[in-house]
Amino acid sequence: MQQPGLTAAAPDRAHRPDTSSPSPSSSAAAPQVTAPTTAQRRASLLVTFVLGGLTALPALSMDMYLPALPEVTDALHSSAATAQLTLTACLMGMALGQLVVGPMSDKWGRRRPLLIGMVIYVIATAICAFAPTAGTLIGFRLLQGLAGSAGIVIARAVVRDLYDGIAMARFFSTLMLISGVAPIAAPVIGGQILRFTDWRGVFVVLTVIGALLTLVVWRFLRETLPPERRHDGGLGETLRTVRGLLADRVFTGYMLAGSFAFAALFAYVSGSSFVVQEIYGASPQTFSLLFGINSIGLIGMGQVNGRILVGRVSMDKVLGVGLTMIALAATALLALSAGLFGDVGLVPIAACLFVLMSSMGLAMPNTNAQALMRTPHAAGSASALLGTSTFLLGAVASPLVGIAGETTAVPMAVVQLVCALAAMGCFVGLCRPWQRRTKQSVTVA
Repeated sequence: MQQPGLTAAAPDRAHRPDTSSPSPSSSAAAPQVTAPTTAQRRASLLVTFVLGGLTALPALSMDMYLPALPEVTDALHSSAATAQLTLTACLMGMALGQLVVGPMSDKWGRRRPLLIGMVIYVIATAICAFAPTAGTLIGFRLLQGLAGSAGIVIARAVVRDLYDGIAMARFFSTLMLISGVAPIAAPVIGGQILRFTDWRGVFVVLTVIGALLTLVVWRFLRETLPPERRHDGGLGETLRTVRGLLADRVFTGYMLAGSFAFAALFAYVSGSSFVVQEIYGASPQTFSLLFGINSIGLIGMGQVNGRILVGRVSMDKVLGVGLTMIALAATALLALSAGLFGDVGLVPIAACLFVLMSSMGLAMPNTNAQALMRTPHAAGSASALLGTSTFLLGAVASPLVGIAGETTAVPMAVVQLVCALAAMGCFVGLCRPWQRRTKQSVTVA
């Protein structure tokens, strides 16, 4: 019986350029190259939202819970540091779980590991809602992160299964539009939930969201990895695959460039509230407004990348411009924070942060696309390495922003600049785009 949803191989071929030349004898086959039907467009749109939901789930799991942290501390009679461990446990679970789920999806296909992970996520989240102690909550938050990582890694692998080249970069930009809304909306949703219930209600809502997403995946997302493209090996085969990916200098360069860029974004997320409110005296409402504007800038630039630049300008050139803008914005932010131009106030600081965040929309989709284009044989393992590297570097960068206390924004700017320069160094030193023949050339619109 044919399952509803998307076919495995057809979309991949449909988005690759047809290099065959027309001939009279091929006229009978011409109807095969037609515009997508209404049903195909609807199926593609549905899968876009499913994959967007999977990539947005980690942000919902982390950010919806943020407004409830003080209440968790009081309700479970724990310290603030212990309450923070509930966030750290989930983040580490999402980082490490990808290393397990990615190779599993290369061996067994995408659907089975994804559905298993989603079911475990729902169960773990439901138990979090009834956790009697802080230790129990930390343990099941770790399990929640481990299971939730299936959505992150397999969503990227599915994109690699279905798309290639320019189409893949455009799809990643579309996913950024969907998943980029989650960090903006999640704290607001969490705050509204707390108006009607306690912190446990946040996990009840997350359980419902996870259950609905699991049903949608089961009903509409078909298997995208054919049996002939799967790996039959065990742990040894997995380790050889990972070692081979890391030995690919260009893949590793894109992986590290994207991870360091994302670490700069993590530094912003963890330090911007402190900088804007404590140092520059802005209200929580002003901070929320600035955070939303910066997020819109990131999403908007991602759409410029996907809808305008990709296909017209080489992805490596766009990536290079994005990384350069991030580095320049971080340099300006460091100069302003260090007082080289006197007391400048909040507006110039906010402008630098806006440029830095918006430039992420040029860097992140293209690092993912360029890295995964090199790994059609092991998209799950490659996606796992991309995700794990991103989360681990982000987890390292986040606590460094407050290393010098609460009176200066210099540490945040230093961390962002170091990450930006490291990203540029990996891109230039490992990817070496000038030595390779790019698949995307500049065309005249």
